[in-house]
Amino acid sequence: MKTRAFKSGRGSVSLLPPCPEGWYFVASQEAIERAGLLRKTWLGEQIVVWCNGNGDVCVADAFCPHLGSDMGPEVDGRVRDGCLVCPFHGFEYDITGQCVATPYAPAPRTVRLKVFETRRLSGLVFAWHGIDGRPSQWDLPEPELDGEDWSGKEYWSVRFAGHPQETTENSVDVGHLRYVHGYDSVSVAGPISVDGAWLQSCFNFRRNQTFAGIKWFKYDVSAIADIRGLGYSFVRVREHTIGMDTRLWVLATPIDGQMMEMTLVSQVQNLARPKHPVYGMRFLPVGLRTRIMNKILITAQKRDVLQDVVIWGNKQYRPRPLLCRSDGEIARFRRYCEQFYPKSDGDRGALERQED
Repeated sequence: MKTRAFKSGRGSVSLLPPCPEGWYFVASQEAIERAGLLRKTWLGEQIVVWCNGNGDVCVADAFCPHLGSDMGPEVDGRVRDGCLVCPFHGFEYDITGQCVATPYAPAPRTVRLKVFETRRLSGLVFAWHGIDGRPSQWDLPEPELDGEDWSGKEYWSVRFAGHPQETTENSVDVGHLRYVHGYDSVSVAGPISVDGAWLQSCFNFRRNQTFAGIKWFKYDVSAIADIRGLGYSFVRVREHTIGMDTRLWVLATPIDGQMMEMTLVSQVQNLARPKHPVYGMRFLPVGLRTRIMNKILITAQKRDVLQDVVIWGNKQYRPRPLLCRSDGEIARFRRYCEQFYPKSDGDRGALERQED
């Protein structure tokens, strides 16, 4: 998975707490198993990630509770028989964080790693970040089965100066789809739905799809975005011209107080009998045709995100935006976001007055 990085000194996210409560993407199960042991900065925490022999995942503090050694692979931390082994004194930790062995003494029962609650959905691993370290307050939906009629996943990620509330706000800001991305006939399919940490937004649009400078067809799209907090968006897309179903995960993860990483994960349902001929792919096998289409789609999504990154990385957050009626559900979205921060006066009153 390739990652691009962008920095900007002009944008400002300082008015928002940097790490809202919620579930945030860590890595794909495949990437964890391939690496054996991962170490990364995640929501301001230094973490290590590994799997045991049964495929269970542990996301834990990167520093040994014994004498503080870093346990990442760069300093010779390693996984042996499903347990993390500290490179300093050889203490071993299972996926619950419990020290289960040392080379020279019985394992002390009081020595435990700090571990994070994890969830695995469709091969994607998430961990919980709670206000003041509290346990999860809500859950992610059960994973959808991939099935043989779906393509493999395409991954792409980008790092930039930004905040997950600002990026997730795009899911209700349909106005920017026209002015930033050039979509046609953008319309809202209904008011957003909110139930606790779940928000759903539905919208329609059209756009020309090009690849390598060639116009392939005109998209006619209906999209349903299911949002669970500010780190997890799952978008189901129906393209009516071809008769194509796709799904896209948009995963926004703070790295520290300034930088964040956005990961896109895309899948396409097999294009066995497209309603409209797809340029240049008519005689290709179904599997190959579907994989190519998935690459085309994530390329289009990358283009959109990179257009947004320029704005996200240079804008200033307005806690009391001067909204107009055509701005739709932005005020309601801001109120939805309040639950993911420590309680404060916030900007609820100002936003409610603007809706009147």
